[in-house]
Amino acid sequence: MKRSVPSVSVTYGQNGSSTRANELGMRPMQERAFEKRGEQYLLIKSPPASGKSRALMFIALDKLHNQGLRKAIIVVPEKSIGASFANEPLTRYGFWADWVVAPKWNLCNAPGEDGGKVNSVRAFLEGEDRILVCTHATFRFAFDRFGAEAFDDCLIAVDEFHHVSANPDNRLGSQLAALIARGRVHIVAMTGSYFRGDAEAVLLPEDEEKFETVTYTYYEQLNGYRWLKRLDIGYFFYSGAYVDDIMQVLDPDEKTIIHIPSVNSRESTKDKIREVEAILGAIGTWEGTDAATGFQLVRTAQGRLLRIADLVDDAAGRRERVVAALKDPAQKMNRDHVDIIIALGMAKEGFDWIWCEHALTVGYRASLTEIVQIIGRATRDAEGKTRARFTNLIAEPDASEEAVREAVNDTLKAIAASLLMEQVLTPRFEFRPKAPQNEATPGFNYGAEGYQPGKCNVGFNEEQGTFQIEIKGLAPPRSDEAQRICQQDLSEVIAAFVQDKTTIERGLFDGDHVGGETLAQDLTIQRMGKIIKDRYPSLDAEDQESVRQHAIAALNLTQQAKAAILDAEERSGSTAFVDGVRRFALSVTELDIDLIDRINPFAEAYSILSKAMDETRLKQVAAIIGAKKVQLTLDEARELARRALRFKQERGRLPEMTAADPWERRMAEGVAFMARMKREQAHG
Repeated sequence: MKRSVPSVSVTYGQNGSSTRANELGMRPMQERAFEKRGEQYLLIKSPPASGKSRALMFIALDKLHNQGLRKAIIVVPEKSIGASFANEPLTRYGFWADWVVAPKWNLCNAPGEDGGKVNSVRAFLEGEDRILVCTHATFRFAFDRFGAEAFDDCLIAVDEFHHVSANPDNRLGSQLAALIARGRVHIVAMTGSYFRGDAEAVLLPEDEEKFETVTYTYYEQLNGYRWLKRLDIGYFFYSGAYVDDIMQVLDPDEKTIIHIPSVNSRESTKDKIREVEAILGAIGTWEGTDAATGFQLVRTAQGRLLRIADLVDDAAGRRERVVAALKDPAQKMNRDHVDIIIALGMAKEGFDWIWCEHALTVGYRASLTEIVQIIGRATRDAEGKTRARFTNLIAEPDASEEAVREAVNDTLKAIAASLLMEQVLTPRFEFRPKAPQNEATPGFNYGAEGYQPGKCNVGFNEEQGTFQIEIKGLAPPRSDEAQRICQQDLSEVIAAFVQDKTTIERGLFDGDHVGGETLAQDLTIQRMGKIIKDRYPSLDAEDQESVRQHAIAALNLTQQAKAAILDAEERSGSTAFVDGVRRFALSVTELDIDLIDRINPFAEAYSILSKAMDETRLKQVAAIIGAKKVQLTLDEARELARRALRFKQERGRLPEMTAADPWERRMAEGVAFMARMKREQAHG
């Protein structure tokens, strides 16, 4: 039996709202985006399968016909995604124009290298046609050759916008910054994950502030499906060769995409072809290749003949035939066309197979962004598909192998992904300061007792997928930008927090709950505080503190809800998470920010991990983390000293080293550290 690490299971209401179209043929996310069509810079943050490509079509057509722009250039990360922007007869569904891309201007389908396609971009810019689709690479080369002015009065629409980075070494990011500085283009940016695996900022803060944001959450999308009701995300350890254990988590009766590990990774056998053969052998008996599609035919022990698409074998002509068969529009709605897809670097972003029920990935992938994208392959709504799942097979740390440190890192990354996905998939939080005069908001359910002064007020709007919770001592955001961050960007803030290695190492293996020295406040106040300052330097200190409090409250309430669910004897279906939040929030006399700051957000993850690993493995992981224990840094000491000053203003004295409260002692350590640094500098 495989051992699991923290996993997510979310049940949705199937109210059908996200799939219903209005009189113009727009689904709710598309309608929301179209309302912002007049913005010069528009950022659409919306999960896979929510209809971002069609939303762009509506917006682009309006900009071309009604806003005076002369061209629309759609930029996608890889050629296969260009198919998402093929011709669409939008008038058939109520819109006033069709989306038409001349074949020669879909450069994702055109032959030749990017150098030749750059000449096509010039011809397009100088010609009469108005819509072009190309890859990120083609656009970068064209920009380098023609400069920013060549794109004046054009719409530049960038799909999978998380490929962009504010790092100067990111060419696409630098080019977009130049276009924004020139101010002569419109930009529509689209992404399902507005964060990067390397934790770099996607845009510089001063550029990001210029974008109007449209946010459509995973909860809104999945809760509004007609068929899909449940999404499970699990991480499982294996030992030895993964092909020996893969059938422990692979169900041949589920429509599955299997991503095998990169040949350069620790999990790979270094022979990708043999790995595919071993997987096919584990599934059943190979009976040949389908002549028309190139699919492998494998019969299971139960007698079922499976059609398996091999996207790993890149021998001349083979993969092209399989890819063409998968793209066949006549087969898109045929559930029996293919049963399993095996891939290496393909079938991630933008890959559309609505019948996929299980995304099975071997070895931790490069980033949280990639995990979100792979999960998106399984979250399409399709008739009869009630459950979807993502499974990550991870090599178990083993004292006998040299790569044990890498195995530990993979485990930490898996936990980080779990924490992030819990935040992304569940309802959104809206916090407000506790005030006795607050009255219950109509349409919100506050439980059997209703609102009572002196108790925490908890509401949930099922249609919007939003909690409304009062917290004593919460600092409200003052500026418009801080309010926007608290309303829309908390997932991105939390992504940066859980990707920080120091944060997760301290939180899991050097925390109060495992007998270590790290206090919860070191994580919730110091580490999160630093991330907020680095990410939003233009905010003043009060707004930075407000964003920090909102992010930590959202993360910790999610974790406490999970704990409440696990502790309950029975789960209540689609309301389990809602009931978990209510159960925790109402279990205390008053929910206050100081209480929330004292909760280690990794405690629940550690609790589950301790059940997944045996004692020897767990001690080994803790030892590896402990061997590189981080001491107090200058930035941390400064933050502690700043907190100590606030402590003095409130209590009339500085924190003391001998205090019973460990957080007061920690602040005193910060003051002492800064005093020591000052003395050392004075004595040169």
